[in-house]
Amino acid sequence: MLVKRADHRGFVFYTNLRSPKARSLRRAPRAALTFYWPSLGRQVRVQGTVMPVSGAEADAYFASRPRLTQLGAWASDQSAPLESRAVLTRRLAAARARFARRPVPRPPFWSGLRLIPTAIEFWQERPHRLHDRFLYTRTRAGRWTISRRYP
Repeated sequence: MLVKRADHRGFVFYTNLRSPKARSLRRAPRAALTFYWPSLGRQVRVQGTVMPVSGAEADAYFASRPRLTQLGAWASDQSAPLESRAVLTRRLAAARARFARRPVPRPPFWSGLRLIPTAIEFWQERPHRLHDRFLYTRTRAGRWTISRRYP
């Protein structure tokens, strides 16, 4: 997934809600993200619960996208089999005609999801595989506890 925003509430990404990824997250709303910087020898792993963003938040992000990208969201049946490129081109042309001379609304099948962290692990590479690892875990009260982990 492509993280589009990170703030105090979590990590937000947007998708077609009919995609395999979105269907899977609807059945089991837990996920993990890994950010790895090999040149720095560092990694951050985030685990948490996935919740939908508000309609207003999804609308605002969708409105910020380029018009052709908005139309592409209407034209694409993300991850479904595609008979040919010509079919996609025809669907894009139909979306262009449908929304000619007016703003493109967010499709009802397209929205955002937020991963709300429950655990964040910071890893720092060290010589001889004696890496530093620190796990931050959110308590039920919303506070973070920190524990050092074996490499």
